[in-house]
Amino acid sequence: MAKREKITISSIKALTVQDQRVNDTEVPGFHARISPAGKITYYLFYRINGKQVNYKLGIHGEVTPAQARDLAKAKAGEVANGIDVQAAKKQARKQTQLAKLTRLGTFLDEKYLPWLETRNSKTAERTVKTIKAGFPDLLGKQLSAINAWTIEKWRNEKRKTGVKPATINSYVNPLKGAMSRAVEWGLIESHDLNKVKALRTDNKVVRYLDKVEEASLLDTLRKRDARIKAERENGNLFRQQRGYPLLPELRDKHFADHLEPIVLLAMNTGMRRGELFSLRWENVNLVNDYLTVIADNAKSGKSRHIPLNHKAKQALIQWQQDTQGTGYVFEGEPGKPITDIKKGWIKVLTEAEIENFRFHDLRHHFASKLVMAGADLNTVRELLGHGNLEMTLRYAHLAPEHKAAAVNLIG
Repeated sequence: MAKREKITISSIKALTVQDQRVNDTEVPGFHARISPAGKITYYLFYRINGKQVNYKLGIHGEVTPAQARDLAKAKAGEVANGIDVQAAKKQARKQTQLAKLTRLGTFLDEKYLPWLETRNSKTAERTVKTIKAGFPDLLGKQLSAINAWTIEKWRNEKRKTGVKPATINSYVNPLKGAMSRAVEWGLIESHDLNKVKALRTDNKVVRYLDKVEEASLLDTLRKRDARIKAERENGNLFRQQRGYPLLPELRDKHFADHLEPIVLLAMNTGMRRGELFSLRWENVNLVNDYLTVIADNAKSGKSRHIPLNHKAKQALIQWQQDTQGTGYVFEGEPGKPITDIKKGWIKVLTEAEIENFRFHDLRHHFASKLVMAGADLNTVRELLGHGNLEMTLRYAHLAPEHKAAAVNLIG
């Protein structure tokens, strides 16, 4: 049964579970409740706008009776002035949560990434990682504090250190997308990053292998294959002499591992790295000489068929014979696609003495050879899976005869 007396340390110590609560005799509405477990909490009871409210002041042990009384007086004064302190408390808590959510790092993890994963699960994590890698100093900032001047200053610093315009753009563009999404979701009213115009880049610079480099790359891959096979044979001889289990023989395999067939396929199909890694045998038609990049694995979101020339088909036939594969063409862990070839690829480039050449440039190499052989740009566009012809026009300068033919039409 409730007691009625001034709330003091003594009255709180004397409070029992049977008492349930004690109502203060000096401050109207100020009371303390005890739970069945013995936990004592201080409250202020008040009425406002036709409703009854119990406002939590604190837990005994964290606040003293005197502190709870002072807080009760202060809150009662606010109520007398027409303020619903409970509603104000909830609003303040909401603002605190919103402030946390509108920090860039939290927004990326808790809002933007889950949304991206529903749109394109393959690129979602990479997009967020790109933003975090580019702007680590902004992750703790409020979205509303990130403005065009912030990014212009960051961009100028990057340019001074020699970072290429294309690389800078690759960081800024995803950040713009995230900020625009925050506006659409009502987390911030607006942003002005659209004032940060993309830096000019020379998209017409295309890196492809000349004949000497191509021959060197293929020769290095073959030598690497032979070396791995020899090392396996010597290793098994060593193991046999000591009674250790032998590793699978490579002597009769066409390829020692996945690297050479991946490179050959990239050079002769123009497929992106992700498309190669996710390729499955059911999407390879060796009877009719083509493979299919399915929509889920294509950057454009559209499937496309790529004819297989002799080199590409031969590499796939031999690799299938080597692996007896039925799932992913290039398997990493059992049942999963390979995820990285960077280490082996860099070693091959170093040994072949090929500089300033990325794995993605094998795609440029494929397209460049097609154009130089006389293929029309629209065909190249379809084979590469470009969304529009503008992306393919970077290869146009490799076919100067079409310009001469056009001029001769009026000569």
